[in-house]
Amino acid sequence: MISIENHLGTTEISETYFSSLVGKTVSSCFGVAAMADSGARQELRSKLMRKKDYRDKGVAVRKSGDGIDIDVHIVVSYGLNIKAVADSIINKVKYTVEKATALPVYKVNVFVDAMKKEEND
Repeated sequence: MISIENHLGTTEISETYFSSLVGKTVSSCFGVAAMADSGARQELRSKLMRKKDYRDKGVAVRKSGDGIDIDVHIVVSYGLNIKAVADSIINKVKYTVEKATALPVYKVNVFVDAMKKEEND
Protein backbone atom coordinates (compact mmCIF):
# COMPACT_ATOMS: atom_id res chain seq x y z
CA MET A 1 0.00 0.00 0.00
CA ILE A 2 1.12 3.52 -0.77
CA SER A 3 -0.15 6.14 1.67
CA ILE A 4 -0.92 9.76 0.91
CA GLU A 5 -1.32 12.08 3.90
CA ASN A 6 -2.86 15.53 3.73
CA HIS A 7 -4.95 17.84 5.90
CA LEU A 8 -8.06 15.71 5.27
CA GLY A 9 -6.50 12.43 6.42
CA THR A 10 -4.73 9.42 4.97
CA THR A 11 -5.50 7.72 1.67
CA GLU A 12 -4.02 4.33 0.85
CA ILE A 13 -3.64 3.14 -2.74
CA SER A 14 -2.62 -0.42 -3.57
CA GLU A 15 0.26 -1.33 -5.85
CA THR A 16 -2.26 -3.34 -7.89
CA TYR A 17 -4.12 -0.14 -8.78
CA PHE A 18 -0.89 1.54 -9.90
CA SER A 19 0.16 -1.52 -11.89
CA SER A 20 -3.20 -1.68 -13.66
CA LEU A 21 -3.18 2.06 -14.40
CA VAL A 22 0.37 1.94 -15.76
CA GLY A 23 -0.25 -1.27 -17.75
CA LYS A 24 -3.28 0.21 -19.47
CA THR A 25 -1.43 3.45 -20.21
CA VAL A 26 1.65 1.74 -21.65
CA SER A 27 -0.40 -0.68 -23.77
CA SER A 28 -2.05 2.27 -25.50
CA CYS A 29 1.28 3.90 -26.47
CA PHE A 30 2.43 3.86 -30.09
CA GLY A 31 5.13 1.27 -30.79
CA VAL A 32 4.33 -1.08 -27.91
CA ALA A 33 3.62 -4.49 -29.44
CA ALA A 34 3.08 -6.22 -26.07
CA MET A 35 3.96 -6.18 -22.42
CA ALA A 36 6.68 -8.58 -21.21
CA ASP A 37 6.78 -10.43 -17.88
CA SER A 38 8.82 -8.39 -15.43
CA GLY A 39 10.03 -11.25 -13.28
CA ALA A 40 9.78 -14.87 -12.27
CA ARG A 41 6.63 -14.28 -10.23
CA GLN A 42 4.71 -12.83 -13.18
CA GLU A 43 6.00 -15.53 -15.52
CA LEU A 44 4.95 -18.27 -13.10
CA ARG A 45 1.50 -16.69 -12.72
CA SER A 46 1.07 -16.64 -16.51
CA LYS A 47 2.00 -20.30 -16.80
CA LEU A 48 -0.08 -21.54 -13.85
CA MET A 49 -3.19 -19.54 -14.70
CA ARG A 50 -2.84 -20.19 -18.44
CA LYS A 51 -3.88 -16.67 -19.15
CA LYS A 52 -1.78 -14.79 -21.66
CA ASP A 53 -2.39 -11.16 -20.71
CA TYR A 54 -2.85 -9.42 -17.40
CA ARG A 55 -3.43 -5.71 -16.99
CA ASP A 56 -0.40 -5.43 -14.70
CA LYS A 57 1.89 -7.61 -16.82
CA GLY A 58 5.37 -6.15 -17.07
CA VAL A 59 4.85 -3.45 -14.44
CA ALA A 60 6.54 -3.03 -11.07
CA VAL A 61 5.77 -0.12 -8.74
CA ARG A 62 7.83 0.88 -5.69
CA LYS A 63 7.37 3.60 -3.11
CA SER A 64 10.31 6.01 -3.05
CA GLY A 65 10.19 8.65 -0.34
CA ASP A 66 6.91 10.49 -0.77
CA GLY A 67 6.54 9.43 -4.44
CA ILE A 68 6.88 6.31 -6.56
CA ASP A 69 9.26 4.62 -9.00
CA ILE A 70 7.89 2.55 -11.89
CA ASP A 71 9.52 -0.20 -13.97
CA VAL A 72 7.94 -1.19 -17.29
CA HIS A 73 8.95 -4.20 -19.42
CA ILE A 74 7.79 -4.03 -23.05
CA VAL A 75 8.06 -5.59 -26.48
CA VAL A 76 8.59 -2.97 -29.20
CA SER A 77 7.44 -3.18 -32.80
CA TYR A 78 10.36 -3.83 -35.15
CA GLY A 79 11.69 -0.86 -37.11
CA LEU A 80 10.72 1.90 -34.69
CA ASN A 81 13.03 4.27 -32.88
CA ILE A 82 13.34 2.67 -29.43
CA LYS A 83 14.37 5.89 -27.71
CA ALA A 84 11.35 7.74 -29.09
CA VAL A 85 9.00 4.97 -27.95
CA ALA A 86 10.60 4.90 -24.47
CA ASP A 87 10.47 8.70 -24.12
CA SER A 88 6.81 8.68 -25.11
CA ILE A 89 6.04 5.99 -22.53
CA ILE A 90 7.92 7.84 -19.78
CA ASN A 91 6.05 11.10 -20.43
CA LYS A 92 2.63 9.48 -20.74
CA VAL A 93 3.01 7.27 -17.65
CA LYS A 94 4.33 10.12 -15.52
CA TYR A 95 1.51 12.44 -16.61
CA THR A 96 -1.24 9.83 -16.16
CA VAL A 97 -0.15 8.63 -12.72
CA GLU A 98 0.46 12.11 -11.35
CA LYS A 99 -2.91 13.31 -12.65
CA ALA A 100 -4.80 10.28 -11.28
CA THR A 101 -3.15 10.11 -7.86
CA ALA A 102 -1.43 13.45 -7.17
CA LEU A 103 1.71 11.48 -6.20
CA PRO A 104 5.03 12.53 -7.74
CA VAL A 105 6.63 9.99 -10.06
CA TYR A 106 10.38 10.15 -9.55
CA LYS A 107 11.48 7.55 -12.10
CA VAL A 108 9.98 5.58 -14.96
CA ASN A 109 12.37 2.87 -16.14
CA VAL A 110 11.51 1.34 -19.52
CA PHE A 111 13.06 -2.04 -20.30
CA VAL A 112 12.79 -3.28 -23.88
CA ASP A 113 12.84 -7.06 -23.52
CA ALA A 114 12.21 -7.95 -27.17
CA MET A 115 11.26 -6.69 -30.59
CA LYS A 116 8.38 -8.04 -32.62
CA LYS A 117 7.98 -7.88 -36.37
CA GLU A 118 4.50 -6.81 -37.37
CA GLU A 119 2.77 -9.25 -39.68
CA ASN A 120 0.68 -7.81 -42.50
CA ASP A 121 -2.24 -10.00 -43.49
